[in-house]
Amino acid sequence: MPQLRTEDLEITFMETGTQHGKAVLLLHGWPDDASTWEAVIERLKDRKFRFVIPYLRGFGPSRFRNDHAPRTANGGILAMDAIALMNGLGIERFSVVGHDWGSHVAECLAIGWPDRVERIALLSSTPRMGGLRTPPFKQAQLYWYQWFMATKRGAEAIDKDRAGYARLQWENWAPEGWFDEATFGKVSKSFDNPDWLGVTLHSYRVRWEEVEPDPRSVWLEKQVKATKSLSLPAIFVHGMEDGVTPVATSEDLYKKFTGPFERILLQNVGHFPQREDPEAVARELSVFLEAGL
Repeated sequence: MPQLRTEDLEITFMETGTQHGKAVLLLHGWPDDASTWEAVIERLKDRKFRFVIPYLRGFGPSRFRNDHAPRTANGGILAMDAIALMNGLGIERFSVVGHDWGSHVAECLAIGWPDRVERIALLSSTPRMGGLRTPPFKQAQLYWYQWFMATKRGAEAIDKDRAGYARLQWENWAPEGWFDEATFGKVSKSFDNPDWLGVTLHSYRVRWEEVEPDPRSVWLEKQVKATKSLSLPAIFVHGMEDGVTPVATSEDLYKKFTGPFERILLQNVGHFPQREDPEAVARELSVFLEAGL
């Protein structure tokens, strides 16, 4: 797979589709990797899209180039990684499809570079523009894994069994039996990256202000908090059986989008729509992305 070098990283990515087609950046979430989009891409291979699919910092073969770079992973710095990748590929205008972590990165890209991002498709995780509020107790209970990561003992336990910890989220966040052993075994190898734990801990601790964001991205983090709504075309895909972000969390999401917006609910689907029902996700993305051609 090709790599692109930045000041701190060697970003490994895949590129497929039509070289001169409409550019679409596909961003995976946690705990997952770039392979999450394979089944969707297969169903869109005959469309005129140019797909760019990176492994986020700390996942799979993407690597830090030196020991001194901070192992940060707030949304702003991940968005800056994404822009560096698109710059390196000479892609000026593009759409973004993001799942989980990738959903927030897509939002950051739309806010930080509105002249470059044409439209965004968000899967499973709701936008954070306007700032994150302390969740109500019921939602906080579903976020147990985030509070666990905020403790020293929790971090030590996760490091001893990364795959076991990730697997528990896969089991809890979607209907029983949705994945097979071969798929999880393949994906879990991405968590062996030496910096996976560091970026994971930072991503979850920074969102609750337990640590500071990467200083280079503070300007963007401030913009995200100050932004109340977006006007570019957007869709939100939500599994009705999502075990960590219940479908009720996206009921009022339309209020954050003043332009064309649609909330798409998928039955019998949990937190990983692109893996659980790639046919439906590919269909919705085809309609949405081709509207911008």
